[in-house]
Amino acid sequence: MLAKKHTIIIEIICYNLQILGNYNGFINFATNYLIMKRINFVITLLAISVFSMAQPPEGKANKGDSYGENFKYTTIINAANLPEKLENKESLEGVFKAKVLEVCPKKGCWLKLEINDNTTAFVKMKDYAFFLPVAVEGKYILLNGVASIKTTSVEELKHYAEDAKKTQQEIDAITKPKKEINLLASGIIVAD
Repeated sequence: MLAKKHTIIIEIICYNLQILGNYNGFINFATNYLIMKRINFVITLLAISVFSMAQPPEGKANKGDSYGENFKYTTIINAANLPEKLENKESLEGVFKAKVLEVCPKKGCWLKLEINDNTTAFVKMKDYAFFLPVAVEGKYILLNGVASIKTTSVEELKHYAEDAKKTQQEIDAITKPKKEINLLASGIIVAD
């Protein structure tokens, strides 16, 4: 409110100075001051909106909760069978059941799934259209999407490590690309 009064006062002074004489220096200063105040206000609004959006959705991820596109299924593929099923195929479309090991703590925009004791799969959401709450960690999900084998670059692996709030030492230890099972999810239902 106080800033608005100051702005109005400066505008009145500028108008009166234009009528009384040619005080271009002061008018330019006052005009620039008003423009900078508006720019700072817009930048502040943008920063607030970006920081408020960069969080995973809230929720308890209860059994039956769904995210993304709704889907129906008759057959469920156990994620433990993915390595075998992808041996001779470029990709496999279907509904997969797996345990969530990790969720992106920044936005909930990616997941890590348990495939077996020494294998994990990386999940991205199709078109970045939905996110999952961190509460889904440790729960089983049904994921409708496409599975494939992909080589993830060092740069991308480091980015995901930063998202997961790994230490700088852990991030620096990533030096080689990783061949892994990758899923692109169009919809997810919490199974239990």
